[in-house]
Amino acid sequence: MEPRSDCPINAAVEVLGDRWSLLVLRDVIFSDRRYFRALLTGSPEGIASNILADRLVRLVEAGLLSRGTAARGQRAQYSLTEAGIQTLPILDALGNWSLTWRPAANELHARQQFMHDQGRPFIEALMDDLRARHLGAPPKNRSGPTPFERLDAAQTPAD
Repeated sequence: MEPRSDCPINAAVEVLGDRWSLLVLRDVIFSDRRYFRALLTGSPEGIASNILADRLVRLVEAGLLSRGTAARGQRAQYSLTEAGIQTLPILDALGNWSLTWRPAANELHARQQFMHDQGRPFIEALMDDLRARHLGAPPKNRSGPTPFERLDAAQTPAD
């Protein structure tokens, strides 16, 4: 898709600026929802099936997701591309803005606050884990819980 102008912000907004695209990417990144049905039923915002189908096609065409081939009767799996993985800092920046200007008290707020507190090295570690999950890159050798395990623990209320 050719952008309407040479402005880099316009080019990004044309791919990411609609109501649903970033939320679909959020669900693939943070919830590891990689199948149509999981994305449809797992969205707390209640995306309609026709809208989801359209956004998945757009995200594949824009090079942010790839769609695995599925034999007849099987489900296609969606995977992030490197361009899709590179949207994580954008999602993080939007979430950080929301911490200040649209506060909420729930587990998703706790997740964002944890990412904010951990900073850029944590975002880079999440991106490394996404490369292992989606692109088949070798996992980074780390001791202790993975970044996604740490993130899950941060959004789970303490007993």
